[in-house]
Amino acid sequence: MTGSASSGLRAVMAGLAMALMLGVTTAWAQAPSWASGLSDTAPERYTVVRGDTLWDIAGRFLRHPWQWPEVWRVNPQIANPHLIYPGDVIYLYDCNGRPCLGLERGQNVVRLSPEVRRIPPREAITPIPLEAVQHFLRDHRVVDDPESLEELAYVVAGDDRRIISGAGDRLYARGELAGGARYGVYRRGERYVSARGEFLGLELESIGQVRLERQEDEIAVLEVTAASREIRDDDIVLPLEARELEREFLPRPPDIEVDGRILAVPGGVRFAGRLQVVALDRGRRDGLAPGHVLAVEQLGEQVTDPRTGELLRLPGTRAGLVMVFRAYDKLSYALVMRATNSLEVGDRVHNPETLLAQVAR
Repeated sequence: MTGSASSGLRAVMAGLAMALMLGVTTAWAQAPSWASGLSDTAPERYTVVRGDTLWDIAGRFLRHPWQWPEVWRVNPQIANPHLIYPGDVIYLYDCNGRPCLGLERGQNVVRLSPEVRRIPPREAITPIPLEAVQHFLRDHRVVDDPESLEELAYVVAGDDRRIISGAGDRLYARGELAGGARYGVYRRGERYVSARGEFLGLELESIGQVRLERQEDEIAVLEVTAASREIRDDDIVLPLEARELEREFLPRPPDIEVDGRILAVPGGVRFAGRLQVVALDRGRRDGLAPGHVLAVEQLGEQVTDPRTGELLRLPGTRAGLVMVFRAYDKLSYALVMRATNSLEVGDRVHNPETLLAQVAR
């Protein structure tokens, strides 16, 4: 190799090395530091107990639980290290000057001579309290085109001319249904519209499940197999969706800038507190996905300028954090994870404050 070629190669290698160093430096600059990222009461080791959630554990170590992916270091020797079980130990250690969290698996075999007793398989902890959201994950639906509902089957009568039906009853629906399948019964819920008047979706509330007995012309005869509420005339009949509960999403900020509002609090109320569900006017098209954490800011008070008479809006105040657990195209459902005040319909949601912004203060 000539001297000039050798010099050129060294220059290229030096450039690549510099680029890698800059990339690593940028990544670390966004990660929590010992001074700014850790909770003041962060333990060196923590043993996971039944009832913990990923959010709970993240909050024990970090000031901001959504920083978890920045400090979680995957151990390649552990099968599926993203699943954490009761009895596992989360430990804190230094990672080139930055805090990292590692995992030690708890024991699932207890040796008692002369026998070996195996503890039953453990169930991994959930990211958030699933009991607070499983109804929305499993049963709720949002449709983007409400006009299409007019073409779907709907309840027209109950057996013996009943207006209301329950489990074990027979009812009748008008519309074509495929034979042999089970169906869900839904009632029209809230119609979601943005502040600009854009239609975002129609909520369908799950009422029960039915089984098709037979179809005669356009009338379907159905048996009610389960009902959480009374089934009424005009309720909608839809094929059941095959859904699995989302269990593995990690708390993290959105990948792009998100700026939206709390659209509604399901249940017809205006205010929400910790571990209550809220609907947001942003969805998949806006970059939201399950696990994304958003800060909530309450609008400042509107006052009148004493000199000009103009209406002025005072700066907003931080009010809490929400985590998205189900995202539709134009809207999302989120769980309130922290609330310093009661959250209200119309409150702003946006990306949580970054560490760099905090350090710059």
